Amino acid sequence: MTAPAVPWVDDPFSHAVRTGRGPLWLRRPEGSRIALDIERWCGPAAGADHDLLARCTRLSAPVLDVGCGPGRLVAALLGLGVPALGVDITAAAVARTRRIGGLALRRSLFDRLPGEGRWGGVLLADGNLGIGGDPDAVLRRSTELLAPGATLLVEVEPEEVDERTTVRVEGPDGRLGPPFTWARLGASATVRRAHRAGLVEAERWTSHGRRFLALHRAPAPGRPYGN
Repeated sequence: MTAPAVPWVDDPFSHAVRTGRGPLWLRRPEGSRIALDIERWCGPAAGADHDLLARCTRLSAPVLDVGCGPGRLVAALLGLGVPALGVDITAAAVARTRRIGGLALRRSLFDRLPGEGRWGGVLLADGNLGIGGDPDAVLRRSTELLAPGATLLVEVEPEEVDERTTVRVEGPDGRLGPPFTWARLGASATVRRAHRAGLVEAERWTSHGRRFLALHRAPAPGRPYGN
C-alpha cells in the first residue's frame, strides 16, 4: 500500500529547494494563490533578515529556527558566532542547510526536540506561524521550547489578517501537492494568541516590507527579565 503524500515533502516544494528556483505558490480551494519566495529562502540572508539576525545576537544562546527551510538563517547565525540549530520536515531542506554550513535536524516542531525549555531564542520566520493551520498550537509549543524569560521572534503578515484555510503547494508546471491546512496572521491576531500561550509582546518592527514581533516568555517566579 502506498503511503499518503506529505505536504512540503511529496510536492513541488522539495524540488524547488533542490534547484533553488521557483516560482512556487500556495493555492487556495477557490483558485487564488499566495506566492512563496523560494528564491529568497534559498539565497543568502538579505534585507529584513539582517534586522532579525541582529536581534538574535542579543539573545541568550542558543537559537532554534523552526521550519528552517533551506537554512539561510541558521547558516548566517553560525557565521555570526551564534549557536543555532534548524529543524524542518523536508529532507531536501535539511540537506541544503547542512550543505551551506548550517546544523539541522529533520523533525517537526511537534516532535521531541533537543534542549526543550532551554532555548534562548526561537525563530518562526517565512510564514511558519501558519504550520498546521493552528497558530495557537504553534505558539504554545514554541513557548515550551523557550527558557523562562527567553524570546520568540516571529514573522507575521504585513497586513492585519487572521486566516485559516486549506492550501496545496503548486509548482511552475501546475503540479499540485496534497492539501493541508495553513494559517496567516497579522500582528494583532498574533499578539492576542501569544498572550494565551504565556508570551508577552516586547517589540514589533517592519523592515523591507516584512513585519516581525518579539515575544517574551514569562520568567520563572521570582526571576526578573534579563537575569
